[in-house]
Amino acid sequence: MNDDADQQHLTANPGYAQGQLAKAFTIALTHEDADTRRRAEGRMTRWRAVLAGMAGGLLSIGSRTPVAGLPAWVTPEVVHGGFATGTPGAGGPLQPYETRLAERFGVPADRRALFAHCLTDTGLTWLWGQLNSGRYEVTVPEEGALLTMAWLVRHGETAAALDLVAELEPFADQLRFLPRPSADRPESDVTDALHRRTVSDPVDRLVRRRPNAAVETQREALAVWQPFGDELLVHWLETAGGEDGRVLELTPDADWLERGAALLSRYRQLAEEHTHCGKHRNPKENLGILRGALEETVAGRVLDARRLGLLRHAVASMVRRRGLPGSAAHTELRRVQRAQAALPSHHALAQVLVGRLAGLPQESGIADLAPVLAPVSEPEERETGLPAGAQLPPVLRRVVEGALSAPVATLVERGVVPSAEVLAELVPRLVAVTTARSYDDPALRTLMAANYRAFRNRRSLLLLNLERQVRIEELPWVRAVAAQRGDGTAEAALLLRQLGELAVLGFPGTILPNPLVRELGVLARQSELGAPLVEELAADIFMDAFGPKFLVAAGIAGELLGGSLYERYYGIDYAAIRELAIAEASESAGRGRADRARPRTSPGFARLCAERAAAASSAPDRSKSDSSSGSWVAANGKVIEQSQILTTHNLATLVHRVGIAPEPGWADLARRCFGTVCRLTARVHRNPWPYPTIKDTAYAWRQLVFHLSLCPPAEQRRVLDELEVEAARHPAHVTARLAPALAGLRLVAEGGTFAPDGTADGGRARRLLGWSTDGHWLATDPTAVETKDS
Repeated sequence: MNDDADQQHLTANPGYAQGQLAKAFTIALTHEDADTRRRAEGRMTRWRAVLAGMAGGLLSIGSRTPVAGLPAWVTPEVVHGGFATGTPGAGGPLQPYETRLAERFGVPADRRALFAHCLTDTGLTWLWGQLNSGRYEVTVPEEGALLTMAWLVRHGETAAALDLVAELEPFADQLRFLPRPSADRPESDVTDALHRRTVSDPVDRLVRRRPNAAVETQREALAVWQPFGDELLVHWLETAGGEDGRVLELTPDADWLERGAALLSRYRQLAEEHTHCGKHRNPKENLGILRGALEETVAGRVLDARRLGLLRHAVASMVRRRGLPGSAAHTELRRVQRAQAALPSHHALAQVLVGRLAGLPQESGIADLAPVLAPVSEPEERETGLPAGAQLPPVLRRVVEGALSAPVATLVERGVVPSAEVLAELVPRLVAVTTARSYDDPALRTLMAANYRAFRNRRSLLLLNLERQVRIEELPWVRAVAAQRGDGTAEAALLLRQLGELAVLGFPGTILPNPLVRELGVLARQSELGAPLVEELAADIFMDAFGPKFLVAAGIAGELLGGSLYERYYGIDYAAIRELAIAEASESAGRGRADRARPRTSPGFARLCAERAAAASSAPDRSKSDSSSGSWVAANGKVIEQSQILTTHNLATLVHRVGIAPEPGWADLARRCFGTVCRLTARVHRNPWPYPTIKDTAYAWRQLVFHLSLCPPAEQRRVLDELEVEAARHPAHVTARLAPALAGLRLVAEGGTFAPDGTADGGRARRLLGWSTDGHWLATDPTAVETKDS
């Protein structure tokens, strides 16, 4: 560990970009789908720009200002992995709306001319009209810059407006600073209703839906070919004689032959109209045998012994399987099949839904699902022929429910938001409104909300050397109106607590994903609660250093968890962490101005994490080879995992500083975490590369230990009993794998401790960690070992 890690300077390796270019090149050449090939060609263009920029010095990948000549606030175009291409997100060719505005304003079709026009009386008047109506879009934050300038001018903030223009002007020919005119009204400031998808999304999916070939084939068989087969069977049974009912014991008369010819004629018509099912054409199937024999007989040819034998066997088997046509059993069977065939197809019902959705605003969610998901109505029956009262199947209901507009807690409860990652996609809309509400002026509030939503579409850069992502308050136009913000601390604190509770309650076995942490971090800063939230660091670019907020977060965890099951299970000395925080705070206060200008780190915290990672052994199964052995990424992961253990990866901060208290309580959350642990452990079985799953299992386990630590000791013991019973209900390999972890947790709950390597009782009890450089005991199936030994 290097205590001077903040003095290091790393740069990105172009090898990753070269690999991505090669991958896109292969897809562009070989993929069977034309759209996929076209998208791959676009990726090739962008990756070539990345490599050319890195080679030519235009790009400094890993810096928060990756493009030479562009300040940090400019939105960069970013490709997979956080690589900037060198093209600004608000740059590129003139957009169609810019061309239309140039024509309308009577100026040349270039951005500098548009920029200059907006500084005139006519241009300002147009911008004020946009502010008044709110009918504009901001797709990248830069598109809100001139609107902000116009707002400042209108409110007498001339000096601030001039300063903003001066900062924007050098880039006026490159970047689009004008908003996009829109016919839609601005989004409402109401925060209790969100939607994951707009109405147009399910409409598109339903329109593209095609009839299911297998279902339509079955429907045709039930509605057409089985009834026709019954008619053929009855026709042949008329020729049966004797007690054994053998066909063709009687000579067919002219009437029988005439009716047979009519049946064959109708068959040909049915075969032409109904083409899904081809089974009737198979000469080895019963229907094919009856039809073929009838064609021969009607044509005047005598059936040979082989064909006659097939015919008799087909008739006998049909009667044996379903009974004689007209019998009670046969009649009931055909009634049920007719009802099944008459059920409307999913494709037909999807078209009914399309019609219902067409009457709703296409770019919003659905506030009331009941009328959209109601059974087929009588007017719809008259229009479509579908039976009134027909219910919509679950598969179609789920498509529509994705556009439900409701409080975010309702979306989580109903499964519309299935993961913390999806929750992170919706939260920026809430944070945008909450952030904007601190502005008193309605027009500025609408503008700042649109600006925030656009800013949150900005993709994160790959950053090295402890640099941080650009924050919204660094945008020049946001700084220019900073004085207009009121006190929004109470509202930010309330939303932070609500979202924190929702994330922990909705997804208790999952760590908070970085996009969600960033949004909660914005609210934490606005609420002034002193609640540092830490991101999950990437093991492949980890620099052996942590920012000072990690130590602060660990100190908060110590305030909450000192002396707890969590502290004892993970072998933490929170008192020592508190002393370390005091020492580093004192050292930081004594730094000179030049030292404070350098990236700040917590060398003591980094050293502590490295020491704990080195001491923690996964007690590997040496009989099992492990391709991760010696991996520097896994070594980094072990250090990062220790930082997550010490800080509880935001759980303690949310509980102790933000004040979350999810219902129905910590014990229930611990049980639900264990459900995630069991589900993930099941995926380890026979998994050729189980280590990512093991890592996630350990993360869920850590959440479990945290929640359990907030329960009284008696409740802890009761929950542990329940977890052991629950584990026994799972497959043997899951029960056996988790037995050491459960034994270790009970050991500590009853006052015991682990050895320095995280084991106890001869290895029968273990501390469950995720990252390993030398194999992991959870990867080995104990049941297989026991079978081999026996």
